Amino acid sequence: MRQQEHRRIYITVAGNIGVGKSTLVELLAKEFGWQPYYELIADHPYLDDYYSDMPRWGFHAQVYFLSQRYEQQQEISDNPLSVCQDRSMYEDYEIFVKGLLEQAIFSPRDFQTYRRLYQALLRSVDRPDLLIYLRASVATLQGRISGRSRPYERAIPDEYLAALNRRYEVWVSRWEMCPVLTFDTDNLDFAHSREEQQYVLKRLREYLRVADATLTRTEKQ
Repeated sequence: MRQQEHRRIYITVAGNIGVGKSTLVELLAKEFGWQPYYELIADHPYLDDYYSDMPRWGFHAQVYFLSQRYEQQQEISDNPLSVCQDRSMYEDYEIFVKGLLEQAIFSPRDFQTYRRLYQALLRSVDRPDLLIYLRASVATLQGRISGRSRPYERAIPDEYLAALNRRYEVWVSRWEMCPVLTFDTDNLDFAHSREEQQYVLKRLREYLRVADATLTRTEKQ
């Protein structure tokens, strides 16, 4: 693993199901020597039930996701190394839970309970320094999902992915917590193309150089 090339940084990778978040996190970890943090999908006890009956299991599944994510966020806050993260607490709430409320899968009572817990937990975690947003069409997402060994995902309807895409676009357009670096992945296959991996890494290095230079100037003032 390489030595870190920059000062400590916390990057979170956001995007729809199947867009390539974990692949990018793995690439960044290997390239920069950062500590990767992945979603713990395999250990989720409600996930199969959730995708088969969202109204029945939506609250259970999302609260479990939140507890997992909070534990991970605490580890990130305590980690002195640079880190890259596959999805964050912010997405859980802004994309999935708000989406479930809009679709009447979450009741208003369950949403308010979740929201109170989320806001309480959010006070004690570090904010990211950069959000990398991966965008893809529903056709691209379904193609990548079909190639993964997650049977429960193959039943996800196009309408659900399309609704998530709309939520992501609105959320990212309003995001102000840190800078955003966006990649349209319909024609960007960094999972298999070394050339396209280098394109992603080049853009990220350019961002880091500018960020480091800006911070250095600020520290000298």
